Amino acid sequence: MAAAKGTVIITGANGGLGSAIAKQLVSQPEFVNYHGIYLVRDANSAPELNAALAISSSHPHDVLSMDLTDLDSVRKTAEGVNLRVSAGNIPQIKTLILNAAFQDFGKQTWTKDGFDTTFSANYLGHWLLTMLLLESMDKESGRIPVLRVKSPPALMILLNLELMAMFCSSPRDKRNERSKAFIDEKYKTIFHDQAGVEAIAKGNWSSAQEDPSWRSGYRRYGASKLFLIMMMHELQHRMDQDPTFENVCILGVDPGTMSTSLTRHASWVFRFIFHVIVSLLIFFMPDGPMHTTQKSASHILQAAFDSNQVMGQSPKDVYLDGVDLSETSDESGDVRKRDLLWKESVRYTGLKKGETVLQKWE
Repeated sequence: MAAAKGTVIITGANGGLGSAIAKQLVSQPEFVNYHGIYLVRDANSAPELNAALAISSSHPHDVLSMDLTDLDSVRKTAEGVNLRVSAGNIPQIKTLILNAAFQDFGKQTWTKDGFDTTFSANYLGHWLLTMLLLESMDKESGRIPVLRVKSPPALMILLNLELMAMFCSSPRDKRNERSKAFIDEKYKTIFHDQAGVEAIAKGNWSSAQEDPSWRSGYRRYGASKLFLIMMMHELQHRMDQDPTFENVCILGVDPGTMSTSLTRHASWVFRFIFHVIVSLLIFFMPDGPMHTTQKSASHILQAAFDSNQVMGQSPKDVYLDGVDLSETSDESGDVRKRDLLWKESVRYTGLKKGETVLQKWE
């Protein structure tokens, strides 16, 4: 077996999109020699991922349990990866794909740390994982396959920002009018200040108690995805000020709307209708906004490993709608709010000096 070219880490690897990405990694010659670390909630129960990995025996990989809603679990997983990289047991990280997502459809729950589960699973856990794993990235000699440029990015951090996440994280988007989730003026802006961040983090904003319908969960899902987009902008800004990370790119990818386990907490009627509608739209509109997981996985891997006229040589702070450049909301680009959210994230996770190698981590 050839030496691994680098390590690829994927969260939510047992989901529909995560397992589709894994399937392409193990079945395509240009990817098979990367060491895969597939993060799932329970490594003993990952049937979709295991089926994908069974396609090839030549792909080095690990399937690890990690609960994004448990900060201790995130720290333990990151520590294990960092120790293996520093010992030379696995290569440095080439790509970190933040794919895991959770939507409660109004069935609100909280983590053991007291955070809204949607906030923690979609944003805070990913933020902490990224901060902790930065030390294990390939900072100098990392190269991305098929990238034909003089100085390619050493690491690509990709955020899964599916279509629904993009417009529900932007309350004024006209695509929200049909759902009426943001019709109340108090939801037109996700947050204004520190108290607003706190309300979302602790599940007091758009709570199920306030609104027991699915719309409450939809709004909280949108808020968590807004935070993830803000992370993209702010982390790139901070890395650009750190010479160690001058070759590092973070970008967001909208893989389109798919029929996946993201809807598992919805009613069976919703799940059935949604699956039928998505399947029909894919059949009659193959180039439309609805995608198969395999098509979306191809877009994700293209963003992770390719270079083209759209992305350029160093696609920093780029948001892609499939393979096309797109824009994020005005609120996501608010510098004051981004800095505020970052500082609150440091506080919520208890991140301390020495836990991350990013210079401007506070």
